[in-house]
Amino acid sequence: MSQTNLKSIAISPRLSEKGYELSKSRVYVVEADSSLNRQTIKAAVEAQFDVSVIKINIINLKGKTKRSITKGGRRVSNGRDKSVKKVYLTLKEGQSLPFYDAIEEEEKKSEQVQEKMAKEIEKQDKPKRRKRKTAKEKE
Repeated sequence: MSQTNLKSIAISPRLSEKGYELSKSRVYVVEADSSLNRQTIKAAVEAQFDVSVIKINIINLKGKTKRSITKGGRRVSNGRDKSVKKVYLTLKEGQSLPFYDAIEEEEKKSEQVQEKMAKEIEKQDKPKRRKRKTAKEKE
């Protein structure tokens, strides 16, 4: 496949708590079309994000069966959600994908706000010291 075709392949992140925890160990979870194979997915990720993929694990998720009931309670049609591939990508040391950057920035901001609030509370809780008057000031 050409470079332009690889960049047009839809690879979307699966944003979840499990995926976020895995991302800390350089493993990222993405969804790809069920017709793609390992080599195509690897080449597409490397072309789109400029990273080196070491390992790929794939899980095929079949679409769930859906049922539509209309017109007097009679079953009119049965359908199915789209099948997808859930892909676990292990990246080379020191590389990452930008999916969770916004979450990490929010965590840092909230930690800074909490530190500021803790300092303000400490300032309010400390009793203010009174200056002792010297002998000259007493007179």
